[in-house]
Amino acid sequence: MIGYVTLGTNDLAKAAPFYDALAAELGVPRMMDYDGFIAWGKADGGAGIGLTKPFDGNPASVGNGVMVALAAKDKEQVQRLYDIALAHGGTCEGPPGLRGEGFYAGYFRDLDGNKLNAFIMG
Repeated sequence: MIGYVTLGTNDLAKAAPFYDALAAELGVPRMMDYDGFIAWGKADGGAGIGLTKPFDGNPASVGNGVMVALAAKDKEQVQRLYDIALAHGGTCEGPPGLRGEGFYAGYFRDLDGNKLNAFIMG
């Protein structure tokens, strides 16, 4: 069971509005907000997302093959999350659509290049 995922950023103030917008669509608030770290989630909910400058002080970089998947409630929310991501400076990695039997997803990257998707099963 995943408790949370943390992604690196080189500019927390610039990256936070991207995640605030996605979290608002998902109905998830900021649950932690400290100097250098923000997390979105619910204490009694599913996995959350954290965003931070790397602890070691080196620049944040993207992990090849690493992706965070955001569970949507329906195809319309997949589309909204994808649109929100692009409207907040994200880039397209594959527009929403069927990706095999029963899996519908849209793929995008955040401002630091981290790959995410919004998806539904079934």
